[in-house]
Amino acid sequence: MRRVVAALALPLALAAGAEELDIARQQSLIRLVRQDCGACHGMRLTGGLGPALTREALADKPLDAMAATIVHGRPGTPMPPWRTMLSDTEVRWIAEQLARGFPEERKAAR
Repeated sequence: MRRVVAALALPLALAAGAEELDIARQQSLIRLVRQDCGACHGMRLTGGLGPALTREALADKPLDAMAATIVHGRPGTPMPPWRTMLSDTEVRWIAEQLARGFPEERKAAR
């Protein structure tokens, strides 16, 4: 299995000065993960149909392996590939946030 993950891994080591995500896009990605990924991984990302995506559950997972799973999905499982919807920078940002403990969605001020 590790060979498969390694073969799918993206060269996601971003070069210095690579594209940064603005706050609005970060908030959009937080919502995407909390809502779309949360549909299978649990709204609190603590697991459901898919495994938990908490900092503790992902502690031994390399960022490149997490990014490869986001990009390519998991064949034979309900995990779809997200490569057509997310840039390499966005995928890397999501993987980094998952590794740190994914942020909560900000609620709009009323």
